[in-house]
Amino acid sequence: MEQPKPYKIIVEVATTFIEEQSDPAVDRYVFAYTITIHNLGTVAVKLLTRHWVITDGEGQVREVRGQGVIGEQPSLKPGEQFCYTSGAMIETPVGTMHGCYGMVGEDGVTFDAEIAAFTLAMPGSLH
Repeated sequence: MEQPKPYKIIVEVATTFIEEQSDPAVDRYVFAYTITIHNLGTVAVKLLTRHWVITDGEGQVREVRGQGVIGEQPSLKPGEQFCYTSGAMIETPVGTMHGCYGMVGEDGVTFDAEIAAFTLAMPGSLH
């Protein structure tokens, strides 16, 4: 369900390749991603759930669903932001992630905050 009018959740993502945890010889590529969730709407919201779709370079898809993020269900008042870092492992040097957060407004309205696709890429693997 699309974000209703008083809601405007913006999700920013920054990714990092974690070389010391990766091992290309056994198809193990580890990435950290830092997410910043901005509440630019006029209503306080709470993040209830997450849904990630992780796709490696060979088209293998893995979905992750769960409660909250990093063990939390953060609440954001209008103008506030929440930042966290988590990780993902794929079997190719390049992949993508996208998904959504299940949110609820203080008025009881539930909606999904979409997370646009972003790239996971080992340095030097994209030309």
